[in-house]
Amino acid sequence: MARRFTAREVAEFFSRLAANDPDPRSELRYINPYTLLVAVVLSAQATDKGVNKATAPLFVHVDTPEKMVALGEERLREAIKTIGLYRTKAKNVIALSMALIETHGSQVPRDREQLQALPGVGRKTANVVLNVAFHEPTIAVDTHIFRVGNRTGIAPGKTPREVEDGLEALVPDDYKLHAHHWLILHGRYICVARKPRCPDCIVADLCRYKEKTPPAGAKPEVEKSILKKALKASGAKRVRRPQARRGSAGNRGR
Repeated sequence: MARRFTAREVAEFFSRLAANDPDPRSELRYINPYTLLVAVVLSAQATDKGVNKATAPLFVHVDTPEKMVALGEERLREAIKTIGLYRTKAKNVIALSMALIETHGSQVPRDREQLQALPGVGRKTANVVLNVAFHEPTIAVDTHIFRVGNRTGIAPGKTPREVEDGLEALVPDDYKLHAHHWLILHGRYICVARKPRCPDCIVADLCRYKEKTPPAGAKPEVEKSILKKALKASGAKRVRRPQARRGSAGNRGR
């Protein structure tokens, strides 16, 4: 098991991310807390780019719960049909809009439990809304943060909640407000899933990941060594080509 990060290493980790991007922003486009909530709900199992493409024309005319309910589920489905799971998402957006009108005076609540009570809103979505719309120091663990937390070793966990709790306990207060954005962007553009860009990583020397991607043009023996370690770590076995046995039918009488 990799050695845990020390408090000093955690502070150094986030100080570098902060210096590299002092004012990180969500890549989802929104107008107000309500449109942010809708955008985050739509972003589940979809890219921010894809969501922005669908919501750009939608939010020009629909930026309140009342306008969304007036639009209706059928027309909303048509507007977001390029997004995965659009039928279920359209149903949830209409339902949560009605709930906001009936229960919260058309306002997005600044409370995690109340947010999670809305249709289609889970803990991650609630944390994003609290952080981005209301500047609460919450950490929303998506697939990128889950990967970064485990791969780097800064906050390993078997579930998103374990990673979230680990980060909540470790991240210094001065960095908590932007921590979730720094980690998402780091996972989206540097610590990517298939082939992490380790040579471009500003925290590579702190990272506990052993099978780091070598620099471009690395010697073959370096790449071979890294592959060998990766195979060993995964438990995979090398497949060998069977060799012809001496004295086989093809060799007899020679």
